[in-house]
Order: sequence, then C-alpha cells, then structure tokens
Amino acid sequence: MASELKIGIIGLDTSHTVAFTKLLQGDVPAEQKVEGMRVVNAMRFPSPFQAEEGQDERQAQLEAMGVTMKATVPELAEGMDALFLEINDPALHLEFFEQVAGLGLPIFLDKPLAANLPEGKRIVELAEANGTSIWSASSLRFIRKLAAAKAEVVGPPKFCNVFGALGKASAGSDVVWYGVHVTEMLVASMGVGAVSVTAREDDNGVVAIVNYPEERRAVAEYNRGCYTYGGRIQAGSAVAYFDNRGDVLYYNLLLKIKEFLDTGVAPVPLAETLEVQAIMDAVESSMAAGGATIQL
Repeated sequence: MASELKIGIIGLDTSHTVAFTKLLQGDVPAEQKVEGMRVVNAMRFPSPFQAEEGQDERQAQLEAMGVTMKATVPELAEGMDALFLEINDPALHLEFFEQVAGLGLPIFLDKPLAANLPEGKRIVELAEANGTSIWSASSLRFIRKLAAAKAEVVGPPKFCNVFGALGKASAGSDVVWYGVHVTEMLVASMGVGAVSVTAREDDNGVVAIVNYPEERRAVAEYNRGCYTYGGRIQAGSAVAYFDNRGDVLYYNLLLKIKEFLDTGVAPVPLAETLEVQAIMDAVESSMAAGGATIQL
C-alpha cells in the first residue's frame, strides 16, 4: 500500500469526523499524531443527529485541513485506499454499507455496527458476500488500563462490572447509540458466549445483568449524566480495576485502524461485534418486557 493511505469519510453528523482528521493531519502535539493515513475526501447528508449549521462548521474545519467534499459515494470512493463510515445515526449504517460493500475497499464502520441485530447480521452477510474487509468498534474497548486488567486476570473472568455514560439519542435507542461504549467494554472483558440478559431502567439509567455458562456473570451500568468509564474484572482471588481517566481514546482507536489497514486483520472479529449488538438488543427487549430475562 501507499506510504500514506488515502481515506474517504462518509458522514459529518458525528464529532468523530473532525476529531479523527485532526489526529491524522491537524495541528496536534506530536505524541497525539497518527502517521500513515490522510483524510482526502468526505461527504455529508441530512441527519437528526446534527443540524445543517453544525455540519457546515464541520465541513469548514475539514476543508481547512485539506479535505475535499464530495456529493456521492462513488465520487468519494474514487482513488481511496479505505473508507471510514462515521455515521452517528445507527439507522443509516446498513443503507450506506450497501452502497460501499462492493467497492473493494477496507472499511471501518464506527460504533455501533447497526441499529439492531438483524441489520447488523445483514451488514456481515454483505461483507462476506463481497469479500469486504470490515470491522466496527468503540474506542472504549481500547482503554489501556482495560488491556492491562485483562492481562492481569489470567483466564476467563468469573465476574465483571462495567460502567459508563448513557446519552440521549436524537432518534432511535439510547442503549444502542450510546450504551454501545459500555457494552463494548463488557464484551472485551468477558468474551463471547452470553446466554441471557436482564435489564431494568430508572431515572439514573439502565442496569443490565448478563449471564454466561459456568455461572459467570457481568453487570453493565449505563448511567445518565456521568461520563467516566471503567470497571472491574475478577477471576478467583485475582481482581483488576480500570477506567478511562488520562487515556487518549481516539488515538488508541486510530492506531488499531492503521494496523487493520496495514495487515488486513481486523482487531475485533465480527462475531464479537454481533454479540455486542445482540446484548444491546436484549437490554432493550428486557426493559420493554418489564425486566424479563431475555435468552440470547
């Protein structure tokens, strides 16, 4: 591949579009700069998650960093080495992935994978049918202290507790749109294989209990108005704690994206991403059923 990979970004309704571009080619301290990628093209579209005035501001910021705006997906993709689907509205993820799945370009699809599990499965089916390299993740699964905690607790965790923010979605599910961060930390900690979910909502947010075989258990707290993330991983007498304070989350994520583009190996398997989606769907179903236990 070229020494500096050319990236096309789809979506201006998320702050990630500008934040990622700044770390690649903006005016940031040297220790925050991610080398080897450059955002060349971008495109926008109306979204309930960002007014047109806000998108105007983001477009101006991108253009000041050398990004060219394009009107269509084919125009945006021409000459690119990879695409970032930076679309804040999960309901649009499948629609836009359908447009790029057959272009022969590797794709990072920013969290969450989709608006729901059936649409997430359809994205995976399209990727496999077209031979498209794709992965999706939240930056929160790459908290450095989380990686250290996993290394400290050897073997499958017996118990896990994770906590983080639950923002208010402009459309669709709060849990899927913003709770994905917490759910990603949970699956990163516990691995795949969850069998049931029970969730309750109150004024402070949502608490979900996720059960696994062999009496393993995880608790996820999706908290309103609290933007610190962290948790505990436990196996026997080994206990390790982590949080995101002092970390550089977007930098961590962009390093993983660059690794993916260099090696062709996704840092997060799609099966794991589908489990994240399945747990979030089950949280929603449990709340709708008054806290009933939902089998996965």
